[in-house]
Amino acid sequence: MATPRATIPLKYQPRRYYCTDTVNSDCQKGFISAAGLNHHYNAVHKHHTTRPSRPQQHPWQPTGQHDGSGDDNTEPQGAYYVKHPVLDGTPVDLNGDDLPEGASPPKPNTSSKRAWHPFESRAHFELADFIFRQNEMPGAQIDELMHIWASMPGQAGTPPYANHEHLYSTIDAISEGDAPWTSFSMESVEAGGSGGPSWKHNGTYEVVFHDPQILLNHQLSNPGFKNHIDYSPRLVFGEKGQHVWSDLMTGNWAWNQCNELSKDPDNHGAMFVPIILGSDKTTVSVATGNNEYYPLYISAGNVHNGMRRAHGEAVSLLGFLSIPKIQGWCPKCTAHRTHLDHDPNAILRNHEYTQLLMDSFASHVLWQKYGIVDDILPFTASFPRANIHELIAPDILHQIIKGTFKDHLVSWVETYLKKHYKNDFAAVLADIDRRISIAVVPPFPGLRRFSQGRGFKQWTGNDSKALMKVYLPAIAGYVPNEMLQALSAFMDFCYIVRQSSLGEADLEALDKALQRFETHCSIFEAEGIHSDGISIPRIHALQHYHEAIELFGAPNGLSTSIVESKHIHAVKRPYRRSNKNEEMAQVLLVNQWQDKLARFQAECLAEGLLDKPLIPQDNVHEDTSFQDDPYLQEAEDDDSERVDAVVQLAHKPSPRKLRTLAEMGQDIGHPELPDLVSIFLFQQRNPGVDVPDISKCPKAIDPGYSFSSAVATFYAPSDLSGANGMHHQCIHASPSWRNGAPRYDCVFVEKDPTLPGFQGLYVAQCSGSPLLGMNPVITQACGKLSMSMMNMVIIYILRPAHLIDSLAAFGSFYVNKYSDYHAFGLAF
Repeated sequence: MATPRATIPLKYQPRRYYCTDTVNSDCQKGFISAAGLNHHYNAVHKHHTTRPSRPQQHPWQPTGQHDGSGDDNTEPQGAYYVKHPVLDGTPVDLNGDDLPEGASPPKPNTSSKRAWHPFESRAHFELADFIFRQNEMPGAQIDELMHIWASMPGQAGTPPYANHEHLYSTIDAISEGDAPWTSFSMESVEAGGSGGPSWKHNGTYEVVFHDPQILLNHQLSNPGFKNHIDYSPRLVFGEKGQHVWSDLMTGNWAWNQCNELSKDPDNHGAMFVPIILGSDKTTVSVATGNNEYYPLYISAGNVHNGMRRAHGEAVSLLGFLSIPKIQGWCPKCTAHRTHLDHDPNAILRNHEYTQLLMDSFASHVLWQKYGIVDDILPFTASFPRANIHELIAPDILHQIIKGTFKDHLVSWVETYLKKHYKNDFAAVLADIDRRISIAVVPPFPGLRRFSQGRGFKQWTGNDSKALMKVYLPAIAGYVPNEMLQALSAFMDFCYIVRQSSLGEADLEALDKALQRFETHCSIFEAEGIHSDGISIPRIHALQHYHEAIELFGAPNGLSTSIVESKHIHAVKRPYRRSNKNEEMAQVLLVNQWQDKLARFQAECLAEGLLDKPLIPQDNVHEDTSFQDDPYLQEAEDDDSERVDAVVQLAHKPSPRKLRTLAEMGQDIGHPELPDLVSIFLFQQRNPGVDVPDISKCPKAIDPGYSFSSAVATFYAPSDLSGANGMHHQCIHASPSWRNGAPRYDCVFVEKDPTLPGFQGLYVAQCSGSPLLGMNPVITQACGKLSMSMMNMVIIYILRPAHLIDSLAAFGSFYVNKYSDYHAFGLAF
């Protein structure tokens, strides 16, 4: 008789552990237990052979078991994440009923719609998109273009669009991405009065806006965001169980909110959609001459930070507001404005505490002691679970880059120089300008060199970021070492906080950098620059970054630099296209049409209608022009899928003729190149064996080609990158760069991947010159390394390296780890 099977519990067990294998990022299979995840990792992913990973800049030493390890006391191997067990964004059908596990959501019914409606064809759409959205052609020029088009042979006097109004009406007929504008006016009850803040008496304010729910629906349903969106909060853990924060939905705040929402059974299986709002003043007045006019932007917090930074449609223009400023106080805590960093009684602000103070003190006491304007509570005070003081996100651009660095540290340094170099102040500043100018700073991908020094009036965020990369060596020798240490600690803080993901070890390093910065900032007090102590809100804000990262993830997905870049497309350019007569209405209309075109294009891409180049049907032929070496930007984002770092030579050699190694050696000033190649070939075939007599080494087959450029592509989500975090930079080895002086770039070369940071790297120049290396702190001989741009050597090149001093003028040089965020994490 067969043994009866054990009773299987019918209780549903959700999948809590999901694979995040770094090699196969598309895996993401889910498991009920950590043991199941371990079994999957060992069976499927452990056999991967990849380039050895370099030691982390901030290694994690676990102190105990983390909260997400499960209830089976099994520590999962590798990286993984835990989804929220209740508000998990369960997929539903069109009726709102849960779909079976693994089933795909139904696609929208588009069968009744003509493929390119309201356009006559794909060509008509691409022409409209090119003219209006990409080229931003004025109406009069559109009319002229259509007249020229109609007069061309074979057009029979019929252009694609009769005139600009025909083009505009066609765009306006697009149903995808439609979000009408609406407005209302409001007036302070104290309008026309006197006393108190001026904004109370300035009359009527008009607010123009979209329906935010429509905009969020457009973002969440955008097919371009597939695989770049979270449907539920995640607790993410890296190697050794280290808690890691990146996107907003990986933050503790989203998880805690869902814990509260899960108490209501009606919310089970729902999708939590946090809203990100951002605003910043523009330099173009688009209203009634009010310079304090702010555009307001909205983004669904479910969209990954990489998409928010790289994809314009992840951030939408919500409306235009007028915003008064209250300065001198911290909006997150009650620290007094006269001693922000040293107030032992400071606590975090909340609405209840603010109301209690209003009920207890007079108006002048509220303002002088607590920075509170009487009778004004934030509009979110009545919202459940919306403490506006907690929800104010960190702002890298205004608090760190523009605020702490440009407005304060750079200003303090100049004050010190003026005080200590009274007679030579102008000459000292001129020398600093020379050090950051084209004359001294070597070219580097994505690095700005200040041709006129730093003495220009209008500073942008990009100007300040560019100055940060070269400022330390520019002022070295003119300021005390402790001042340099303060700036260096601040730079470390800035570059750590700018990472796309931060683990517990990174936060520990962040705290240490902030502590060093605060310690060394005493030099500015000792020198009389801030003799009464430093109590500045933007500098004080650095103390709140650790907690904010744990709550909301990496700050680089929440910085106002995102909305500043959006200003260009949403405000500045539409304003310039207007006739300056009632320009607000024209700006709004341009934004509405741009959004429609962008969404129409995204839908066509998702439906496979734009999956190949637009080629006339009667002229299909094989195009070989792609083999030409395209113009390569020095540094830019790369939309390719995530891969290991790779360096590729240019498509065509230079010069385009076969040459012997001896001839190449003569060109670069190293006639021993053939022998060096032979030694290299022997070492590749016999690793660890001493090189014998050169006659016993294999000989390379002549002739061959040489190349003057290459492109390094690597994963650098903290820098200018595509949605997948890929970034590329050019490497040059040219005897005449742009018909001028020679340019032989430097590169990081793999020495020993088991050694941390700069210890495991060589720095080499792509010209064959013997080099000495120096890291930013200690001189360190890296040995001789001769190389040219050849496939046999290029596999060891990691990426370009930036040297502050010219190799031709100095026997040693500084490796600039601040050239970009990827270099900061590589050459520490």
